[in-house]
Parts: sequence; structure tokens; C-alpha cells
Amino acid sequence: MSEQDNRLLNCFASVFPGLSYEDIRNSNAESIGAWDSLSSVTLAAVIQEEFNVEIDPEVLPHLDSFEAFRAYVQQEKPAGE
Repeated sequence: MSEQDNRLLNCFASVFPGLSYEDIRNSNAESIGAWDSLSSVTLAAVIQEEFNVEIDPEVLPHLDSFEAFRAYVQQEKPAGE
């Protein structure tokens, strides 16, 4: 697992503390009962700070799984570059 994946797992774990890393890697908005619009915004804020990226509010509804956030973070350049 890459350093970036570990950082992203830690972001998810800070928002959803009751989940194991394995559960997080396989997670999506439907599989996590606590994943609602507020937790999506919170997760986005944590990820933006950790990775120094800006998440477009129009894209946020489509970021509904660990893999979706992972793909987004991999394609984005840090803010200010």
C-alpha cells in the first residue's frame, strides 16, 4: 500500500473511527450507515487539508467511496501549483 493510500485511510478513519482499514478500503456511501452529506463534507475538508487539494463542490456528490476519493486525489495537483 502506498504512502498516499495510508494517508487517505487515516483521513477516512478520522471521520469514521469505528471502521477497520479493510472496511474503509471496501467502503462506499451505502455501506457505511454514518456516511451522510455532513460526513461527506467533513471527509472532503480533512482530505483537502491532508493533501493540499481543492475538491470541487460539484464533484463531491460523485465522491462516494474510498476508491473514488483515491482516484480524485491521485489526479489532482496540490492547491497553488
